[in-house]
Amino acid sequence: MSELFAGRTEVLVRAVLVGERIDVRALENAERLASSPPTVAVGTSGCAVLFRYGVVVFFGVEAMEEATFLDQLQRLVAAPHVGGSETETLRLHIEPQARDQAANGELWTADARIERLQVIADILAKSVVLAEYEARIGKAFDEAEPQAAAMAQKGTSAHRGRQLIRDIGSGLQSLHRMVGRVEVGEKPEILWEMPELELLYVRLEDEYELKERQLALERKLDVITRTAEIQLELLQAKRTLRVEWYITILIVIEIILTLYEMFIRGGH
Repeated sequence: MSELFAGRTEVLVRAVLVGERIDVRALENAERLASSPPTVAVGTSGCAVLFRYGVVVFFGVEAMEEATFLDQLQRLVAAPHVGGSETETLRLHIEPQARDQAANGELWTADARIERLQVIADILAKSVVLAEYEARIGKAFDEAEPQAAAMAQKGTSAHRGRQLIRDIGSGLQSLHRMVGRVEVGEKPEILWEMPELELLYVRLEDEYELKERQLALERKLDVITRTAEIQLELLQAKRTLRVEWYITILIVIEIILTLYEMFIRGGH
C-alpha cells in the first residue's frame, strides 16, 4: 500500500505513551505496511506506527478502534503506564499543493505516503516521551531546590546516603533512557533513504522544539545529579569528621587511663 486515506483531506494523529517498552518483534501476525519502524493497519482505514521505547502513534483511527488495539497490545508492553498516559495530537491536512507547513498542532502536507507518516510519527513519539520526562524530572527538580537552599543556609543535608545514591542513579537512568533508548537527538533512518523528507522533519522538529526541550532536561538532570552528589559528599564528610572525633575521644580516654595507672596506682 503506497498511500493511505485516499479521498480524505484531514486526518487526526494521536501519539500515546503506553509503557517503558514495546516488544515490536512480536508483531508477526499484524498486517504490516512497513517494517522500520513497524507500521500496521488498524481499524477500517487507519494505521499505527509503533516504537520500541513505548509509544504508539495512530493515524486516522477511531476511538473505539484505538482502545481495542491498545488492549490487544498490552501483552507486548513492559511496565505499562497506570492511569493517565502522556499523549500528543496533531491534525494532518492532506492537500496536493501543500509544502509541509506546521503550526499550532496542525500540519499541511502534499500526501500521506507511509514514509511521510513515519517521519511525522517519529517527531510525535519523541515529543510525548519528552513530555513524560519533563513531568518526572520537573518534580525531582522542584524537590532538589529546597535541599540546595538548606545546604546554602545550614551547610548540611537532611538526606540519607542511600536516598542520595538513589537520586543520582535515577538521574543517570533518565538520561540514559532519553539519549540512548529514545535517541531524541537522532534523525530517523528513513531520512537516509529519502532525503526529500528532511524538510518535513526539520519543520516538525522546530515546531515541537525537540532540541530545546532535550537541552533543558539535560540541564535540569545535571543540577539534580550535582545537588545529590554534593549532599552525599557533605554527608560523607560529616561521617568522616564524626569518626575522627570518636578516634580522638578514644585516644584521650587511653591517655587518661594510662596516666591513672602511672600516678594513682603507682603511688600505692
